[in-house]
Amino acid sequence: MKKKNNAKVGVVIIAKNEEKNIVGCLESVSWADEIVVVDGGSIDKTKQISKKFGASVFDFLSNDFSERRNLGTEKIKSYWVLHIDADERVTPSLKKELFDIIENDGYGNTQFAIPRRNYVFDKEMKHCGLWPDYVVRFFKKESFIRWSGRLHEQPNVIGDLGYANNFFVHLKHDNLFDIVKKTNSWSKIEAELMFDANHPPMNVPRFLTAVFREFWLRLVRQKAFLDGVEGVIYGIYQVYSRFLSYAKLWEMQLK
Repeated sequence: MKKKNNAKVGVVIIAKNEEKNIVGCLESVSWADEIVVVDGGSIDKTKQISKKFGASVFDFLSNDFSERRNLGTEKIKSYWVLHIDADERVTPSLKKELFDIIENDGYGNTQFAIPRRNYVFDKEMKHCGLWPDYVVRFFKKESFIRWSGRLHEQPNVIGDLGYANNFFVHLKHDNLFDIVKKTNSWSKIEAELMFDANHPPMNVPRFLTAVFREFWLRLVRQKAFLDGVEGVIYGIYQVYSRFLSYAKLWEMQLK
C-alpha cells in the first residue's frame, strides 16, 4: 500500500508456540505492506498459520529477544517498521494514527512509543505499573541502529521520540500456569544479568529488602489492589517473581 511519501510500513512479530495468539495479531496488522515473523523454535502451528497470512517466516533459535528483533528488522524493506508481539493487537484507532504519522513523516520524529492496555486474567489492569506501559515499537528503518538488552529490550534509534495517543491491546496473561512458565524463563535471564554485573552476594537482609521493595512498589505505590482480586494476585505474584530472580542469583553465586 503506497503512502503519500512513498513510504511503506513493515511489521515484525517475534513468536514461539503462539498458535493461540498469532491469528488475532496477524489480523490486526493485515494492512501492512510486509510482515516478518521471527520464530524461536515453535513446535505447534505458529509458522504454518503465519505463512497462510502471507508473512515471511525466519527461524532463529535464541533466547535473546534483542537479537531476534534485530534479525526481523534487518529483513524489513519498508521505510517504517512496527514491532508487535503475538499477544498484542493493533486497534483500528492506532492503525489510523500510524497512517497519519507516516503521511506526515513522523511529525519530525523518527521513533514512537506506543502505550499498551494490558489484560491479565481477561481483565484490563490499570494499576501495578500496567498503564500506560509505553513501549518503543515504531520507527524509521533508516534511523535504526539496533535493539539491545536481553530483557525489556529497547531499539537504539537516531532522532526524536514521539508518543502515540492510541494503544496496543496486550493480552498479557490469562492463567496462572502460563505466568509461572514465563516467569521461570525470565527470572533465569534476570539472574544471569545480575550475576554478570557482579551483584553483591545474596544474604538474608538483601532478600528481605528486595522483597519488601517490590511489595511496596506493587501493592502500595502502584496500588495493585485497585484492580480487585486480579490486581492483588498479580501484584503479589510480581513480588514472588522478584524473589525468584534473586533466589536464582543466590544459587549461581554458590557455584
